[in-house]
Amino acid sequence: MIMNELINMIVQKTGISQENAQKAVQVTVDFFKSKLPGPIAGQLDSFLSGGTSAGVSGWVEQTDGKLSGVLAGKG
Repeated sequence: MIMNELINMIVQKTGISQENAQKAVQVTVDFFKSKLPGPIAGQLDSFLSGGTSAGVSGWVEQTDGKLSGVLAGKG
């Protein structure tokens, strides 16, 4: 699971506890979901809950540039 990989990476690189890393990831995910259009936010949930590293390129292609527009304030 991508979410667990991210949490473990944060623990390893920062030395914070697993619990605090999990909280940090959840805050970050919630932030992005609040900024993204509904369909893309749903894809983010799907990717993080069951996606694999190999699925990143497919997910990026599916967003078709929409993510960069949203983050640039154009969405």
